[in-house]
Amino acid sequence: MLKSVDEGKKQASDLAREVLRLTRNTLLVSLRFLDASLHQLRPQEVEEVGTMAVDGLHLFYNPWHILRIYKEEKEAPIRDYLHILHHCLFHHMFVNMAVHQGCWDLACDIAAENAITGLELGITASARQFQQAEIVASLQKKLKLMTAEKIYRHYLDQNLSDEQLVSIRAIFQADDHEIWYKPPEREKQRGKTDRMEKGENSEDGQASDGKLGEDNEAPGEGNPNGDSAKQQPLTKEELAALWKQISERAQVDLETASRQWGDQKGGLLQSLNQVNREKYDYASFLQRFAILGEVMQINMDEFDLVFYTYGLRLYGNLPLIEPLEYRDVKRVKEFVIAIDTSGSVQGKTVQAFIQKTYNLLKQSESFFSSVNIHIIQCDTDVQEDHKITCAEDFDQYLRTMELRGFGGTDFRPVFTYVDELARKKEFENLKGLIYFTDGYGIFPEKKPAYDTAFVFLDEDYLETPVVPPWAIKLVLSSDDVVDKE
Repeated sequence: MLKSVDEGKKQASDLAREVLRLTRNTLLVSLRFLDASLHQLRPQEVEEVGTMAVDGLHLFYNPWHILRIYKEEKEAPIRDYLHILHHCLFHHMFVNMAVHQGCWDLACDIAAENAITGLELGITASARQFQQAEIVASLQKKLKLMTAEKIYRHYLDQNLSDEQLVSIRAIFQADDHEIWYKPPEREKQRGKTDRMEKGENSEDGQASDGKLGEDNEAPGEGNPNGDSAKQQPLTKEELAALWKQISERAQVDLETASRQWGDQKGGLLQSLNQVNREKYDYASFLQRFAILGEVMQINMDEFDLVFYTYGLRLYGNLPLIEPLEYRDVKRVKEFVIAIDTSGSVQGKTVQAFIQKTYNLLKQSESFFSSVNIHIIQCDTDVQEDHKITCAEDFDQYLRTMELRGFGGTDFRPVFTYVDELARKKEFENLKGLIYFTDGYGIFPEKKPAYDTAFVFLDEDYLETPVVPPWAIKLVLSSDDVVDKE
């Protein structure tokens, strides 16, 4: 009887492995731009998950689950495999531990399923795809970009209960995400302890007990490349960097070598654009407009403590040298904030941007006590110019701020106006101008005498706005703009 059970397990294991091999080969033929990602994941059989799971290196699977879904719907393993690949390509598993786990799991599954549906592949057609249609259509009306981050923010704002999140996710779920939330230190310690208890060498990164989250694959087994070399464990940072390279390669291949996809690549390509676009630190960016100036502050960098203490010892309470009472620092003193007040720009977003800029500037290391900042509102004409000379002026402006204009968008009047202010000696050393806009307007033909940055919110566009070559393009997320209390 025991032999019969063992034979049944082995048969199920062999069949499940064959189903996954056929699944992978089918995807390779149909989606050549995913070859690197398909070759990265090493299938590994485990029993402690009921479905499938991925950690960026392994594709863990329960053989009985694979056989069950294949029996019910032969396209199901293909769609689930592709679902897991999208988690990797979109970096879903490299999650901040502070997120709401239920919301993030749901958002990641919806983003993955939406991208798969957008490819319109017959090999991934599934019954759950049609069950998802109503929810996806509703989200698409509210969100311009169907990325996990945008969907997560949407559901977080809805303040749904855990039961509601689980109910919605059941329509989109294809894998188990628990492994994403395991602290790396605990995983590493657990793996080390297990190997020591078994008397195994902990340096080769190999084990053979089938534990989820450990590199326990036998050399070469399940490796699509047939590489029998021992795989060294990767840290989460190294794994994230690896998948960033794979994701960027998939994006390039999709944009160039796979032009036959046409509009079908839209959802996937948009998500890859968001994942792979360069991220910016707005606080660091503002330092581009800083100038060198003196502030009243003891300069310990140029203070010689040896002479100071020697004088105290020699003459009692008379030091030979005193610390300097001022120091040269780089801080923001003069620049211009231009606000696009055309009808397409939302007032709350503008106010959040101004508030964020002020919060960064008023920090002691960024803001001179006396400044010359002009906040200019403009649509097709300059509607208002408010001059800021100190922190109190900024506070007052934020309390009484009113947007004016709401016409079309023409960037040129602001530059003409600022150039005129410069000719009138309004500025001593203008370092730059930040233009907050949706990007759709008429740009000046010539480069101004000062640095210029056009700032966009990522949810305000689907394709990257084109700015003149002399301008700086800064794309911020809503989290970069809105300060959380």
